[in-house]
Amino acid sequence: MDQFLAELAGTATLILLGDGVVAGVVLKGTKNENAGWIVITIAWALAVVFGVYVAGEISGAHLNPAVTIALAAAGSFDWALVPVYLAGQMTGAIIGAILVYLHYLPHWKNTPDPGAKLAVFCTAPAIRDNTGNLISEFLGTFVLLFGLSAIGANRFAEGLNPLVVGLLILAIGNSLGGTTGYAINPARDLGPRIAHAFLPIHGKGGSDWGYAWIPIVGPILGGICGALFYNLIF
Repeated sequence: MDQFLAELAGTATLILLGDGVVAGVVLKGTKNENAGWIVITIAWALAVVFGVYVAGEISGAHLNPAVTIALAAAGSFDWALVPVYLAGQMTGAIIGAILVYLHYLPHWKNTPDPGAKLAVFCTAPAIRDNTGNLISEFLGTFVLLFGLSAIGANRFAEGLNPLVVGLLILAIGNSLGGTTGYAINPARDLGPRIAHAFLPIHGKGGSDWGYAWIPIVGPILGGICGALFYNLIF
């Protein structure tokens, strides 16, 4: 139960801060409206940092089904714990998305574009091409797990690891994120997408379920390959 709650709390923190910055940038009438991509990538990196600090001592702060499954596939995590971690991550992602909705409550009605409202919750490709989009999510998460494995193999001052992980997320976002919005985390995309579907958001439109499989399949496959490749060569 402690691990479930840690993953829930860490992932909720991740989504509250990560989806929160997207809301601030794309919704009408906020103080940081139109602040741009760099603001989003920096805040998402910091969202990961603080999510890791929340959960790290108890669960190791996976906060991402692709991380949990990849570590299990690589033999460094117990498969029996995978359902517990995934349940915590998905629950936390939905809770975080609900908190973002409540925080920006007056701004939904003032934002006419349903695509902007959906973008607060989940990713969408810059150019819709299933093959290209799947490759982008695969490669971004490959780099994530390869990088996390490399970070784990190095010694840092106590408490510094989450900051280094945040820098990795910042690099992925700025270098590889412009194609699909770098979900690189099935819970980060699917949980808020579910919240978008049931929340009473004014003029929200559809939840784009036809695309939803890509930020699930791509990250899971990319994460497994990234972790296994690191183990293969080192």
